[in-house]
Amino acid sequence: MKRATEVVRAGRWPAAEKVDTVTLLFDDRYRRRLRMLGDGGADFLLDLIEPIVLHTGDGLKLEEGGYVEVRAAEEDLVEVRSRDAASFARLAWHLGNRHLPAEITADRILIRDDHVIIDMLKGLGAEVRKVRAPFDPEGGAYGQHNHDPGHRHGALHAERHS
Repeated sequence: MKRATEVVRAGRWPAAEKVDTVTLLFDDRYRRRLRMLGDGGADFLLDLIEPIVLHTGDGLKLEEGGYVEVRAAEEDLVEVRSRDAASFARLAWHLGNRHLPAEITADRILIRDDHVIIDMLKGLGAEVRKVRAPFDPEGGAYGQHNHDPGHRHGALHAERHS
């Protein structure tokens, strides 16, 4: 079976060497080892040293050559908007305080559908609507989720950062 053993971030791998695309939900884009089937039929094993969050446009480098491009699949989400910057910041704070995966742009926040959270947001004055879109939430301040594959964490690493 073909093996993908390296992740090369979007824009850093040669697009001319693309052999297939794999479209994945968010939960399937944080893996270390998983058998995958490309959209064009490529059957391969994702076989990484440690789990890495995969983003749209990343390339999975195959041992025998070529790359499989990662694409984020559309998911059922909730779009959160507000009337002004102050209320937008307040909504983002409340979501962050609950440690919910959230994708934040200049004018909207995307989250997974959760009726309890939706009721809270409406109570805070948010405009919410269900949407279908790719989901690429923020990685979190303490996790590896926003770093390049070579950026490892651990006691020695944390000591070097301090």
